[in-house]
Amino acid sequence: MAKKMDQSRMSTALLAVFAGMILFSAQVISAEPGVTDKEILVGMSNALTGPASALGTGMKTGALTYFNKINASGGVHGRKIRLVSYDDGYEPKNTVDNTNKLIMTDKVFALFGYVGTPTASAIVPIINKEKIPFFGPFTGAEFLRNPVNKYIYNVRASYFDEAEEQVRYLTAKGIKKIGILFQNDAYGLAVKGGAIKALSKRNMTLSGEGHFERNTMEIDAGLAALKKENPEAVIMVGTYKAMAAFIKKAKSEGFNPVFLNVSFVGTAALVKELGGAGEGVVITQVMPSPTDGSVPLVKQYRADMQAAGHHELDYTDLEGYVDAVAFAEILKKAGSNLTRESFLAAAEGLNASKEGMHFMFTGASHQAMENIYLTRISGSKVVPVH
Repeated sequence: MAKKMDQSRMSTALLAVFAGMILFSAQVISAEPGVTDKEILVGMSNALTGPASALGTGMKTGALTYFNKINASGGVHGRKIRLVSYDDGYEPKNTVDNTNKLIMTDKVFALFGYVGTPTASAIVPIINKEKIPFFGPFTGAEFLRNPVNKYIYNVRASYFDEAEEQVRYLTAKGIKKIGILFQNDAYGLAVKGGAIKALSKRNMTLSGEGHFERNTMEIDAGLAALKKENPEAVIMVGTYKAMAAFIKKAKSEGFNPVFLNVSFVGTAALVKELGGAGEGVVITQVMPSPTDGSVPLVKQYRADMQAAGHHELDYTDLEGYVDAVAFAEILKKAGSNLTRESFLAAAEGLNASKEGMHFMFTGASHQAMENIYLTRISGSKVVPVH
């Protein structure tokens, strides 16, 4: 009898263990990648080394400054945001490898703050396959906006928006001959497409073009091609080192049209690279000035950056900070039962004002902001163009 009772107890215990294993397995299977009771894991791949390193470093610094602040106050619905970051050197192959590692090994909840058009283009198939949110990339490329992709959310205005503002500004000044120097990849072609669209709208065409290869300083052929056509203005599409090299060499050879850059150039780094050769260079921005304390969110950013020990402020780290603010607002809206689907649903319905800046996504538009700010280099500063 005692033996039978022992066997019965053992069977009951085994059944309890087995049931517990099934329950645990079900919880593991159903658990959302990158989400625990205390943490949300977010993945970033961008340029932290190489000639575009200021861009990736700026985005990461700005984003971390806000994430660390919100974590210090308890996080979002009790969860702290942890950022896992890898360097891709602004090379698409590295971005693909990093993204696969973030998704498959680190098992992040979402991808955030990537830098570059060619790098983003390389991972769109992965985003679609894995159905993972891709938030706040540092690029204005149209393919990330149209057609609307369920998983991709852009905060900044587009390159089409920037090109339109540049052409509007030039034609208002009576300038008709507009050329372009572009990085020979998806980024360069994206902005070139916007410039052609803006010119076509005014029955105009490009007056000369030159190009160069990504992550190089080989601008001589592009300069020669543009000098031959002698445009009155040149729209420039590249990162700060190559663009500074082009402007310096052009001026040294007596070629001095109006030089214009899009926001991706990296404003503070460009000013530093140009030294005293940047006077009058025009840059379109997608964020308000990082020195503009009249915008409450910028004032907050300035205070948070100073408190974190970052004293050199720039449009790039401001963009990383603003992207992090928008991301956190969506997490709040998604609620405590966080899944990728609840995040995406909350994102598409976002219509929020935060300290003087407004973010809105709809089913027809996954671009939160459309603001373009025209600036120019004056001495060692960047000032508004009125």
